[in-house]
Amino acid sequence: MTKFAAFILGLAILPVVAACGGNSCGDMPCAQRMPSATIFAASSLKPAFDKIGAQLDGGVRATFNYAGSQTLTSQIQQGAQADVFASADTSHMKTLQDAGLIVGTPRVFAHNRLEIAVERGNPKGIHGLADLARPGLVIVLADPSVPAGKYAQQALATAGVNVKPASLELQVTAVLTKVALGEADAGIVYVSDIVTSGKVDGIAIPDDQNVIADYPIALLKAAQNEDGAQRFISFLLSAPGQYILFGAGFQTV
Repeated sequence: MTKFAAFILGLAILPVVAACGGNSCGDMPCAQRMPSATIFAASSLKPAFDKIGAQLDGGVRATFNYAGSQTLTSQIQQGAQADVFASADTSHMKTLQDAGLIVGTPRVFAHNRLEIAVERGNPKGIHGLADLARPGLVIVLADPSVPAGKYAQQALATAGVNVKPASLELQVTAVLTKVALGEADAGIVYVSDIVTSGKVDGIAIPDDQNVIADYPIALLKAAQNEDGAQRFISFLLSAPGQYILFGAGFQTV
């Protein structure tokens, strides 16, 4: 091999070495050396967390499990492997904290509000919670075991409105989907759901009838990837992470 050929070969190899932080990864692929984290997160967080996962500093590989906070709490109690838990309410986080499954004190990283989801163009002319009690309307709510369902019941009770839902869903995203598909005339979801969906319209709920949802996050004691988990939490609480949450319709801290 000529000196020139050896020089060209060296240039070709250099980016591969640089991608591994300037050191050889030995027999292990470089991607396996990256810190990782398994995040159990409330389903309403999916649009924001997917973006955060793609922009994480430090090359953290985040894997997400989205479901209702009550479902995730049960999975963690039953020993499901997870590093971080992000809930849509403080009560499910407290359940895990009381069980000794949380490290330290959970941090509230965002807030959310309720909004009425209606079909695009609002063909049924729904303008507030009182309209949800009108005869003939198909209303879908989250189950009361789900934070969004619990908050919806509180808002309806404050407004003095009695609604007989056609179904009670185990994830707030299922409420949104039924309205978007025309299977329901309206449902109560989060503001962030309306902002990120693009498939429904939102009807604001007045402050005196609304509920503020606090979203806490914590490292789990059973975490197997503490480094990646701490990096994820730190990014979430940083200005770039908060900016993503704000863009997704959340109120930031």
